[in-house]
Amino acid sequence: MLQIPLWKRLTIILVCLAGLLLAVPNLFYSRVELHNDAATALERGAVPTAQIEENLALWPEWLPSGLINLGLDLRGGAHLLAEVQLEDVYESRVDGYWPEIRDALRDLRGEVGTIRRQDAPPGELRVRISRPEGLQAAVDAVRELSSPIVSLTGVGERDIAVAGAGDTISVTLSEAERAATDQRTLEQSLEIIRRRVDEAGTREPTIQRQGADRILIQVPGIGSAQELKALIGTTARLTFHSVVGRTSDGTQRVDSDQLLHPSMDEEGLFYILDRTPVVSGDDLVDSQPAFDQNGQPAVTFRFNPSGARAFGQYTSANVGAPFAIVLDEEVITAPRINEPITGGSGQITGNFGVEEANRLAILLRAGALPAEMTFLEERTIGPELGQDSIDAGKVAAIFAMVAVVAFMVLSYGLFGALATVALGINVALIFAVLSMIGGTLTLPGIAGIVLTIGMAVDANVLVFERIREEAKTARGPARAIELGYERALSAIVDANITTFIIATILFTLGSGPVRGFAVTLGIGILTSVFTAIFVTRLLIVLWFERRRPKQIEI
Repeated sequence: MLQIPLWKRLTIILVCLAGLLLAVPNLFYSRVELHNDAATALERGAVPTAQIEENLALWPEWLPSGLINLGLDLRGGAHLLAEVQLEDVYESRVDGYWPEIRDALRDLRGEVGTIRRQDAPPGELRVRISRPEGLQAAVDAVRELSSPIVSLTGVGERDIAVAGAGDTISVTLSEAERAATDQRTLEQSLEIIRRRVDEAGTREPTIQRQGADRILIQVPGIGSAQELKALIGTTARLTFHSVVGRTSDGTQRVDSDQLLHPSMDEEGLFYILDRTPVVSGDDLVDSQPAFDQNGQPAVTFRFNPSGARAFGQYTSANVGAPFAIVLDEEVITAPRINEPITGGSGQITGNFGVEEANRLAILLRAGALPAEMTFLEERTIGPELGQDSIDAGKVAAIFAMVAVVAFMVLSYGLFGALATVALGINVALIFAVLSMIGGTLTLPGIAGIVLTIGMAVDANVLVFERIREEAKTARGPARAIELGYERALSAIVDANITTFIIATILFTLGSGPVRGFAVTLGIGILTSVFTAIFVTRLLIVLWFERRRPKQIEI
């Protein structure tokens, strides 16, 4: 007899209700999105504002708030193609060797005499000694500072190349080290850009390497390419330097081991700083927006143990001296050290508002880009273009739904009408699964949903045709329905498994739009099988138990 146990009926009903509940937030997309963005901002430590509180109240906390992420072609957003200036890394790497080289040559002062750093092209460090006869000893001492290269292509090679001529020693990165540095720089840039975009609360960005030194960045939902550039284009290099002096002459020459940086707060003021920072932003472990004692926006920061130790030792030994905090070659502030700072934390204040404090905290927390980026291509995709795509997709889906409903009702009568109810539940389940997993819907993804609508009734067609055949020989309509489902099951499973395998291959080997199509197609196959085998059958059983027909017409 045609029977479905009570526990199975309840399970099917609960799955359908849960799917409908998870899909509901997508009907109120803008409101739920503002609510989610406000909640995410508070979780990340943003300063609460009236706007954030207002957005938070747009959607009840007890309801699901998962949304389908809209791709760049549906939502609009920004597209950037950036080139990483790898030469900048060579320069900073070579500069980092200066303290070690200086200390090593000071130990040989009797042989090499006095030492002095000379001006040199970017990526090269030159040191002049007063006793040319000690050149070979100096070169040998500097070469001992080199280290083996840690990479598969640079096995057995050293990281620096040292040469000497006359009274000058020249130090550059070796070719193998440059290749290894290029690889590390690109990987680090990709990770930092991804962290910055994620920290800002954007959804499903595309960030990938292109060629030897380029990075493609596509972020849906962001206002413009300029806004995206402001978020990721800043290197956010934070360093802490001892102050040698101040000047109003921006062209003043300084020693090779010093820097001249402008003040961010006072126009026309420049600071002369030691070139080697006491602590850098690499030692930061956290940064949050806050307010200072005067109620003005500020940014707090916290060092890791090694950075806290260096920071504490310097401030303990230099009480009363000014100390400069430098962000991207501009002095944010240069406070006087009133007492040792041994806790490993501090606060940055300046002429910035709440939004700027939030952005600065994001940049510092995500880390500094290892090199500057030049944007070769930038494009803003307006939301109206994406809305056109969404509207076209809606029209296509509605036409597909109407055509399928008309065909099923005309072909199978009441059973066809019950199948169309299950089809509506099927579409809701697709949206529920995409919302639950945080999937991204693109224009090809909409095509996958439309195709799923057309394919979703295939299983019902197989079942209904089988029931029609069994009704001619079976003993009663209940037996015909039962046999129809039993004997059509293997064909349904086989057909959908092969299609699901194709969707899996598309997702694995494809990229971008192809993967978006594969995701919605694969999810649609799973939900179609569920609704055809369980939901439609439950609806037929409930109808049959209520009417008890003597015969069925399909």
